[in-house]
Amino acid sequence: MGLQQGMTFELIRRVGDEVTAHHLGNEGFHVLATPIIVAWFEEAARTLAALHLEPGLGTVGALVTAKHLAPTPVGMTVTVKATLREMDGRRLLFDLEARDDTEKIAEGHNERIVVSVARFREKLARKQTS
Repeated sequence: MGLQQGMTFELIRRVGDEVTAHHLGNEGFHVLATPIIVAWFEEAARTLAALHLEPGLGTVGALVTAKHLAPTPVGMTVTVKATLREMDGRRLLFDLEARDDTEKIAEGHNERIVVSVARFREKLARKQTS
């Protein structure tokens, strides 16, 4: 694998109405929703890994933690940074941070497992036919 401890990747997203707490059912809160931050955390970590894995390999999420620190209104830009902190065999651990235009808004971790995409699909197919 070409992955190395300390590698980073940044993901940039704009906060639109479709990613607000209000849109997800928490009426009246027109700010970036926590579940969206979690999804963006996973996307950043997954992308960092994918950029450096051999063909035929991918990652699956095993654990995500997120601490939402501050609200972000519609219209702001959010930068999510994933840093590969640890590698242990197929296990990858990422440190995550999200910042909006003014401050740090979230932090967390994502544990991902490197898998053979073909073997993963085979296991899934067996499960679907049982």
